[in-house]
Amino acid sequence: MRSGDRLVVGIVRRGGPWPVVLAVTAVAGAAGELAIPYVIGRTVDLLVARQPGGGTWLLVCAGVVAGVMVCESLGVWARGASSAHAAATLRLGVLRHVLGAGHAATRRFPEGELVTRAGLNAEETGRAPETLMSALALLVPTVGALVALTLIAPLLTLTLGLGIVVILLALRAFLRASTVIAGGYQEVQGEIAARLVEAMDGARTIAAAGTAAQEARRVLAPLPRLRARGMELWRANATAAVRSGLVVPLLEVVVLIVGGFMLAAGDLTVGELYAAARYAVLGTALSTSLGHLGGLARARGAAARVAEVLALPSVPHGTRTLPAGPGTVEFRDVTANGLTVGDLTLPGGSVTAVVGRSGSGKSLLAALAGRLTDPERGTVLLDGVPLRELSRAELRRAVGYAFERPVLLGDTLAEAIGRAPATGPRDASSREPAVVPAGTAHSVVEAARAACADVFVRRLPLGYGTPLREAPMSGGERQRIGLARAFAQGERLLVLDDATSSLDTVTERQVSQALTADHLGRTRLIAAHRLATAARADQVVWLEDGKVRAHGPHDALWRDPAYRAVFQGAAP
Repeated sequence: MRSGDRLVVGIVRRGGPWPVVLAVTAVAGAAGELAIPYVIGRTVDLLVARQPGGGTWLLVCAGVVAGVMVCESLGVWARGASSAHAAATLRLGVLRHVLGAGHAATRRFPEGELVTRAGLNAEETGRAPETLMSALALLVPTVGALVALTLIAPLLTLTLGLGIVVILLALRAFLRASTVIAGGYQEVQGEIAARLVEAMDGARTIAAAGTAAQEARRVLAPLPRLRARGMELWRANATAAVRSGLVVPLLEVVVLIVGGFMLAAGDLTVGELYAAARYAVLGTALSTSLGHLGGLARARGAAARVAEVLALPSVPHGTRTLPAGPGTVEFRDVTANGLTVGDLTLPGGSVTAVVGRSGSGKSLLAALAGRLTDPERGTVLLDGVPLRELSRAELRRAVGYAFERPVLLGDTLAEAIGRAPATGPRDASSREPAVVPAGTAHSVVEAARAACADVFVRRLPLGYGTPLREAPMSGGERQRIGLARAFAQGERLLVLDDATSSLDTVTERQVSQALTADHLGRTRLIAAHRLATAARADQVVWLEDGKVRAHGPHDALWRDPAYRAVFQGAAP
């Protein structure tokens, strides 16, 4: 069984009560439709023969029809609820898995692809219970019609059975072909989405370069392939519909001809002939499943794409907590993705600057220290505990991380810094909201001051309670909020991956002073390009060509001309 099909089966199994409701309403409705020809035929025979009980059977007919209508109504409601529940569950699972996979997800798939698979494809997969149950429900009238015709006349059963085999072969070919075509259609959709996200990320550059028209053509370049896939899907539907459409009326005519001869011979009554004609129609109900099978094909294609995301390995976490310690970081025989670190120690409470030319591995070393990625060989330890063995909560509580381009999370600035509630009572002496809401933790304000963010935050009308979407921030201000988040959350280790690159010289110097004079005594690892940062560090790790060329005090390394060349001839 393919991974996509396994995911579809899992969606149906874990769909809660809705697949069961769908199955019950579909089967009950199909059973009711199957009963209608019999009760109508019975009623006709009684009324034609003027025998007693005709009125009772007429009421039975009305009751069966009403039951079918109720099942149809409940089925429509259950189909909507089932699809919504399945899609929401799958989308949440994909999102958690992507976040758990970390860098592996964005390395494997472009961002637009991930959005498409977690959004549109998850929604299409969520329709699998509806389409599968609806398609399977059509087996009930088909099987029932065969049984009923057998009771009426076995010869009619043979005639109907041959026609059903032809219909099943056509549907099987349609499902196989449409699954492949639908997968290709969804693949092109993901490609367009990935190109669009790339264009949106570079919108300012595109506007400045005046290349909007060229970029629009690049984003929409896959459209001809999307149209071709759509036409293939349409042709597959049309071909299957024509084949089924030819078989169904021909089969009905054959059943009526055979039944007519049997009526003339006295082997059938008028009511039985009517019932046989109706059962012939119900027996070919599978021919109406093209829409359901088309939906199932799209769900299978989408499920295969979602399953590829779910197959990404998640970052495993242990259960250990950290003992008391100064925050000593140890690299033991570490290599990862072309970077060879070997054995390296960052003493507890020290400041270590990581320098090197672009592409030398500074960001990768920082990611290893904060366990945003794992080494291919070796172990990274914090206060003697391997990072792999720490629980997720313990790891993220111990390590604060700041990036060059931080993504701010939360509803307000206070939440973006410390995940603290940013709502509180207003200042009783003023009609304006308090700049520092009562619910804002002191550590948030202290961290913002260390990152030189407190001044500009207080200038905002709502201060720390300002919603992120309403806070106009430059690149440097966003970077300061990211720094403040690292200061507020990292209890033992601060990892700064070029996190001061957008700051002006004065602000960068102030932030660096806050780092070097951290009163909490945390270990600090700074991947940076600036000479001043290296000069203020306790030790420097110099990377070159994916290896640690040397490490030690900045003054000692400065004697090496190659080390000085890293800073492009800048004076110490």
